[in-house]
Amino acid sequence: MSSTSTTPAVAIEATGLGKRYGRHGHAALDACSFRLPAGRISALVGPNGAGKSTLLAIAAGLLRPTSGSVTVLGAAPGENRDRVAYLSQDKPLYPQLSIADTLRMGAELNPGRWDAAYASRIVEQGDLAPKTRVRSLSGGQRTRVALALALGKRPELMLLDEPMADLDPLARHELMGTLMADAAEHGTTVLMSSHIVAELADACDHLLLLGGGRIRLGGGIDDLTAAHSLVTGRGTADALAPHTVVESRAAGRGLTALIRRDGPLDSAWESQEPSLEELILAHLRNPGAPALITPGTTASAAAVTA
Repeated sequence: MSSTSTTPAVAIEATGLGKRYGRHGHAALDACSFRLPAGRISALVGPNGAGKSTLLAIAAGLLRPTSGSVTVLGAAPGENRDRVAYLSQDKPLYPQLSIADTLRMGAELNPGRWDAAYASRIVEQGDLAPKTRVRSLSGGQRTRVALALALGKRPELMLLDEPMADLDPLARHELMGTLMADAAEHGTTVLMSSHIVAELADACDHLLLLGGGRIRLGGGIDDLTAAHSLVTGRGTADALAPHTVVESRAAGRGLTALIRRDGPLDSAWESQEPSLEELILAHLRNPGAPALITPGTTASAAAVTA
């Protein structure tokens, strides 16, 4: 079933978003600002404790921000839950229910949107018997049932918190293929946190990298990788001025550095475009590197660089 709702051009927009746990507690998000264009499949990455789960829970309407604002599909979080699917890390399901009862519950909670045939097909692809109770399922099997619930409601926006972490490589590949095919066919926007960078490179076309409670890299993956160069040579990091050096390290008798170019590069340096993994790891290892948020991902009150 397809939705008759009109999806705005921006799926999620956060401006100055902050979340602090306790009056004097840790700030999981701090002046976080970005736009996620509709129709993108976005990777949400960052070190442990960076605020990824907090951001997803706020977008799902399950947490209230301490400061700032966020809109989801043009409304406040929680006002359009029928159009949003959220899957948390623990994938909560009722253990006493059978798989068939779980899918029936999904149909009753999502009248007018539920695609029973599609949800059942996702379960059947895992060779799961409908009468099997949830409590007897493995972690990977629970993930499949939870994804069937999320996809069965035909959402316009999917928020996924480490959805494939407990799956074996083959099951992860199969379910990721199902998720990506659904997004391509229906134009679903996906925001997915994961630590498996190779998986993200194959599946996603957009990146949000969180660090220090803010977006450090944001934009189309092709745009972000094209904005950086991986250079090697026998010079020093100082010789790379006036380019922005994200990371530099010794490589044999020379130097390897990830930079953002500011003008022509000296012929003494060999240059190539970095992979997504090289880009992400360099910024994770160097959290103080200047941020880069492309114009289409920059929220109305956000700076392009920080």
